[in-house]
Amino acid sequence: MTKPTGWKHTLIKWSKELVSIFILITLVSLAIDWYRSLNMPQGDAPAIHAMTLDSVPVDIITQSHEEPVVLYFWATWCGACKLVSPTVDWFSNHYQVVSVALSSGSDERVHRYMQAKDYEFPVINDSNGLISRQWNISVTPTIAVIYKGKIENISTGVTTPMGLWLRIFSAQ
Repeated sequence: MTKPTGWKHTLIKWSKELVSIFILITLVSLAIDWYRSLNMPQGDAPAIHAMTLDSVPVDIITQSHEEPVVLYFWATWCGACKLVSPTVDWFSNHYQVVSVALSSGSDERVHRYMQAKDYEFPVINDSNGLISRQWNISVTPTIAVIYKGKIENISTGVTTPMGLWLRIFSAQ
């Protein structure tokens, strides 16, 4: 077998390097995600009975018995949430999404933020931090997928549309 030369050799070399870097980044991300979620609930999901900013009652346990619920913890001041929120907004048109705004100010402030960004996903404003303490949320964004009252998976930090879809799909 002859050894590739010239641009083919360089292409193969760079391809191997990119695959190695991708694998390394993936492993580090998974390790960080695992570490961040150690203190978060597992198994049975803590109940959330609340009203959204649009006065819609939310009961994630009951809702999760029909189909998976994407529970999205975020904040108006969170830089990473600015990357994830558009994905969550799109998914809210196709899946059950409940979001919890953490330390983001008054209901009016969160409502104005949602309007300015043209987001339509339902929002519970956790202005007193009760829900975030109940769930031990220490990182935004955090996404949990709940199905039949159980936490199927929790992830922290930035996710892609494919990553979110895979989390929902694996929960069913």
